[in-house]
Formats: sequence, C-alpha cells, structure tokens
Amino acid sequence: METFSSIECFVRSAEVGSFAEAARRLSLTPAAVGKSVAKLESRLGVRLFQRSTRSLRLTEAGQLFLGEVSASLLTIQNAVANLASAEGRPAGTLKVSMGTVFGRLYIVPLLGEFLQRFPAINPDWHFDNRQVDLIAQGFDAAIGGGFDLPQGVVARKLAPAHRVLVASAGYLSQRATILEPIDLQQHDGILIRSPQTGRVRSWHLTGPENQHSPLMLTARMTMSDSEAACAVATQGLGIALVSMPFAVGYLQAGTLQRVLPDWYVDDGHISIYYAEHKLLPGKTRAFVDFIIEQFARQQLSARFSAV
Repeated sequence: METFSSIECFVRSAEVGSFAEAARRLSLTPAAVGKSVAKLESRLGVRLFQRSTRSLRLTEAGQLFLGEVSASLLTIQNAVANLASAEGRPAGTLKVSMGTVFGRLYIVPLLGEFLQRFPAINPDWHFDNRQVDLIAQGFDAAIGGGFDLPQGVVARKLAPAHRVLVASAGYLSQRATILEPIDLQQHDGILIRSPQTGRVRSWHLTGPENQHSPLMLTARMTMSDSEAACAVATQGLGIALVSMPFAVGYLQAGTLQRVLPDWYVDDGHISIYYAEHKLLPGKTRAFVDFIIEQFARQQLSARFSAV
C-alpha cells in the first residue's frame, strides 16, 4: 500500500510539475510528497525527477515510468471508488466545469432531478467560460463547445454549436433592408470577443445551399458574452451574432428576431467531455448518461440548430 501511495504522489507531482501543488491536491504536506517520491526512487533505483529550487522536471526514466503507471493508477482508483460507492450506487464529489450562463440556463435546472436519482453524489460545479485542463485540474467532466481535445479526453456530442444573427424589430424597421450578407456592411454590429484570446474572431456565414460568405458587420461594440449581446440587441443598438442556446429564449419571446434567417455560423458542437479510461467512475458515468438523456428528452439539439 505504501508503494501505491508513492506512485500516486509521483503521478500527481508529474502532472502539475510541483510537489507543493500535488500536496495540496492530495491533502498532504509538500515534505510528505517529496519524501514519498524519494522512497519510490530509492526502491526503483532510478531518479524520476530533476529537482531545482524553481522547477521539477521528469527525467527520461521518469517519463517512461509515468507512461507505464498513470493509466493503471487511474483504473485502480476508479475501481476502488466504484466499490466504495454507497450501497453500490454512484457516489462522491462530482467536479464539473461549464460555461457561466449556459450552465445556469440549461444544466442547473437539472440538478434537482439528478440528485433525486443519485443522492450520494456531491456536485462541485465550476462556472467559467474558459477551457479547463480536465485531467490536470482534476475535473470529472466539462460541458462546452469549441474545446481543443487533448490526449486522454473524449467528447460526446450533445447539440450543434450554431450562431445566428439577431436584432430587435425596432432596429430593423429604422435601418436599410437586409436581403444578402453583403447588406450587413451598412449596419451596426454587436460582436463577441473571445474570453480565451481577447480577440474578435472572423466568422463565415453558411447559406441555405451550403454557400459561404464572410461576416461583414461593422463593429459598433464588442461583448465577451452572448447573453449580454442579446440583452444589448433588445435595446435596438445593433445586430448581434450570438450562440443559439442564448438566442432561443429571446426569439421565442419575440424580443429579438433572426436577421438573414437562412444564414448561420457553424461553430462545431456542444459536447460533454471526460477522461478516457477503461473503468469510468460511477459518478461520472451517471452524470454523462444523465446529461445525454436530458438533452434528448428536451430536444435541445433541435432547439439549438439554426437550420
């Protein structure tokens, strides 16, 4: 058991590049983690880390050992967690990342039913519009769109990630008629700034016959959130390009209407992400299956489609 603990200390230290950070995640002291790794090195007869006052780097032997043991360690931990679940039911802390407004609108309302089914699971939900490092930061799952798919992470598609042009009836009644994408040049744009890069992306619209046209809105203002852009557009201040999940409510209420309704931006998919391994923890499997079921039941894929 001591060797297993030492291997866990080694793997966590390698993942985060720090004994101190590994200790925080393992609820140990940095000295205890360092001592545990030193014992493992002594037992193996090789140095696993190159240590300095400022950095902790894997040696060649350390890199090889990490590749051999990390997946097996995760499988064993998941097996233990599953067996330790309350009366065989999924249990434990469920750490999930999701977009702030998207999570509030579509995931938080599901929490009551989820906990009725799985009362032994303790949600630890993080609301952030930035992509997280699922494995290094210890998340069980994440929900979002447009994420890079790092090694060891899988994605299950939930719905299309379409963006549409919207404006208020008042704005459109006072401005030049829009019949083609080129007409957008004459209008005020409410554009979205990426929270990851801080830049306004260049978008291409897809038409009814799968033709493409660059988005030629003149930037009147920029926002970093689609919900905020929708709220601004209701004031008659311009045309906003927003994600469908945020536009749906405004379109249904009639406070906004689509501009060029046959055109949209295809931004991939909204997906649920989780670590890929042989034995998925019961709490994670329960959450993934539940979210997929709820998206299907509420027909969110169809609601989020701009086509």
